[in-house]
Amino acid sequence: MPRSLSSTASAQFLCAALTVLAACAVSVHADDRTPPPWEFTDPKNDPFNPLRYIANNTLSAIAISLVLVVALVQSGMLLRLGGRCMLAMVIGEFTWSVGFGTRFGLHTQPDSQGIYIAYYLFIVLSPCAFIASEYMLLGRLALYLKSDKHLLIPPQRITIVFVVSDVTTFLIQAAGALLSISKNQSLSKTGEHIFLAGLILQLISFGLFTLLALRFHYRIKTMDPHVWTVDAAKPWHRDWRMLGLILIISSIGILVRCVYRVIELSQGYLGRLATTEAYFYGLDSLPLFIAVAVYTPFWPGRMIPNIDRLAKLNRDARASLESEATTSEPTTVEPKV
Repeated sequence: MPRSLSSTASAQFLCAALTVLAACAVSVHADDRTPPPWEFTDPKNDPFNPLRYIANNTLSAIAISLVLVVALVQSGMLLRLGGRCMLAMVIGEFTWSVGFGTRFGLHTQPDSQGIYIAYYLFIVLSPCAFIASEYMLLGRLALYLKSDKHLLIPPQRITIVFVVSDVTTFLIQAAGALLSISKNQSLSKTGEHIFLAGLILQLISFGLFTLLALRFHYRIKTMDPHVWTVDAAKPWHRDWRMLGLILIISSIGILVRCVYRVIELSQGYLGRLATTEAYFYGLDSLPLFIAVAVYTPFWPGRMIPNIDRLAKLNRDARASLESEATTSEPTTVEPKV
């Protein structure tokens, strides 16, 4: 996969996969039964209500409004300032907002399995796009600073390695989600375990990435002080160190959400975390919103010059150096006999 297209490809894959999965889920679980009389009066003990509560429309409206505002503002900055490495995140924000939108449907039809599955797919799988952008941004930072040696993986490959990991865990989670909606109890339980395995693998993968990013910053600060202060003359909000800090803050937000989802699913779909709305917003939605919103005032396209051309410029510079080295090699003239 060409590095310049990796963000676009991952974003397109996410949209296509989520659309297909949601369509399949809704078609398979079309509701044709009569709602029970306790649908709204006793949701906690309603066996047909997967949430075990009635989704709050006010909270859903606030969530979808905030996410859409961030997505639209960042879309404008992407077009105006560049930063294609963030494209996956922006598209993921739009698909994430669709997930919040489905909660309005769950408010009026809390027992609808089709709406619940579409909601769950968009809410749980959209953050894979946020993670993909984090991977690509670290590679761009390394190219901008010419600090390849401080990464365990070359920046030219870090995007491919971690995005492949991201797509793999996405597919595992999607497969688990599709199996978990089966009416066969055995298949449903197997799907739940597969889904949990995908979440655990995602947590491990992103945890390793966060450690890699922390190591990268630490090594530059302690071993390359001139690189650490290369933007010292710029305003603080244009300094690469601020963008590096934002990357770490965003990564921590995503890690909090990953840990929450692993614990939630380990308890089962009827566990305390899965059936309490406050936990959903406090440990899932809020950390993820912080993770994406923090990039709005510190957009990578504004803070890193020529961010969309860094890979090409780096390749051209290396080719030029190699060419100069070749032409400067002394030629050996053999003495005539």
